[in-house]
Amino acid sequence: MPKPAILCVDDETVILNSLKIQLKKEFGNAYLYEVAESADEALEIIEELKQDQTDILVIVSDWLMPGIKGDEFLIKVHEKYPNIIKVMLTGQADESAIQRVKEQANLYACLHKPWDNQVLVNTIKNGLEKP
Repeated sequence: MPKPAILCVDDETVILNSLKIQLKKEFGNAYLYEVAESADEALEIIEELKQDQTDILVIVSDWLMPGIKGDEFLIKVHEKYPNIIKVMLTGQADESAIQRVKEQANLYACLHKPWDNQVLVNTIKNGLEKP
């Protein structure tokens, strides 16, 4: 059985690298760490992981990305995979987008950039522990 995955989605490579390093440092080899630079790429990765029977436990997504914005992406994911824990990490989301994703995608948390490393880690840990 493959390890469960955490997927990070952001159009800025430096943020993806930072997230991946931070998560690996905290959780070690407990999870697969996948990254995508767009919602479209993330949707492809989700399908590939599901074909490999890999559970995706958490998605951390930016809001402002080219193409599909983070709120639309998380709502799409929720429609197909409602049990994935969804965290939005943003510097620019408007309140209506945040509210929409809370209502339509069961958003677990919204953190603002620049984020506090410990707050992000605790948010993910708490999300993973919820029943």
